[in-house]
Amino acid sequence: MNRRNFLTLTGTFTGGMLVLPSFLNAFGHQENLVIGEQCLVFIQLNGGNDGLNTYIPYDNPLYYDLRTKIALNKDAVIGKNNGMAFHPSLKDFAQIQQNGDLTVLQNVGYPEPIRSHFRSQEIWQTATDSNQYINEGWLGRYLDLQCHDHQPTAGINLDSIDNLALKGAQPNAITVKDPNRFRVKPTKEESTKLSDNPQLDFVRKIANSVVEGSDDIQKALAQSKTEIAYPKTALSKNLEWIARLIKGNLNSKVYYTSLGGFDTHDNQLAIHERKLTDLNDAVFSFYQDLKAAQLLQNVTIVVFSEFGRRVKDNGNGTDHGTAAPMFIIGGNNKGKVLGNNPNLADLENGDLKHEIDFRSVYASLLQEKMNFDYAKIGIKNTPVSGLF
Repeated sequence: MNRRNFLTLTGTFTGGMLVLPSFLNAFGHQENLVIGEQCLVFIQLNGGNDGLNTYIPYDNPLYYDLRTKIALNKDAVIGKNNGMAFHPSLKDFAQIQQNGDLTVLQNVGYPEPIRSHFRSQEIWQTATDSNQYINEGWLGRYLDLQCHDHQPTAGINLDSIDNLALKGAQPNAITVKDPNRFRVKPTKEESTKLSDNPQLDFVRKIANSVVEGSDDIQKALAQSKTEIAYPKTALSKNLEWIARLIKGNLNSKVYYTSLGGFDTHDNQLAIHERKLTDLNDAVFSFYQDLKAAQLLQNVTIVVFSEFGRRVKDNGNGTDHGTAAPMFIIGGNNKGKVLGNNPNLADLENGDLKHEIDFRSVYASLLQEKMNFDYAKIGIKNTPVSGLF
């Protein structure tokens, strides 16, 4: 078995068997990462969120003509601004925008879009062209260049499944669940070898590096607490743990989590309302928590989906589409709306044409927040202007 296969095996083991790894202290073991305390938090909306019913062109008659069954009434939308407004379930997103802490990027997508969930997610997670296939994620490649040797907790995926975005040549990221359950102790001395095979010994080193962090994570939790009441949902709990770890001063550079259920082919109005309420309440609690701790300027929250939905409804919902809005919260963003309002009169096969390439957003995040040259991981797009 080659070294790459061993790394993959180890990542699966630590993600599935050990609930949470060690976090490297931002002022100790992370000196080889970006200097400072900046981190990125990604919230992926799985299933293809309907952007037109999330950030709504309520002042455009074509919106109502094309969505006769699912259009939101213009009297119900909130945070009206230049012909656009939020779904009523996103009342706190509108408040965050009013506070100057939320930027909306309009019509985000990529050329030659793919409507397959799996493939489009893969494109977003690898930051490649739609006809290009690679095994490493864009954040995994970034961490490969930032970390000396390997650092299993440089990137943290709070979820039940691994995320390709964080996969690199080295195991610098790990999938985790409940920090309270992480109290793993080594059973043998760290110097003990699995065998005389150096590759097997390498796996042992990685496993030991995870175990060694159990004390650190418990110290981080002991040094932080939740100041506000988070809702009792899975996304809220994940964001609450992320906040605790950031406040405990053991923050990674990248955190990743997700919320599913956005594939609204049928019964969209009811389903979408529930999912956006879940998103709104979880994110606003996280926002308030970070703001109270005076850490919002250090944390950039990125909310996105693998694609939007078709412009015209299908009678009771929407089918897979292309471009959609992205939301950036915190991190001293400029609090603007970037890009044009969706052009419903100029569609491509019934879909919105993308105007901002998602890789331009990634380039801005890496350049402005991580002080990293995005070209080193193969991103060729120009950063978005005016985001930070």
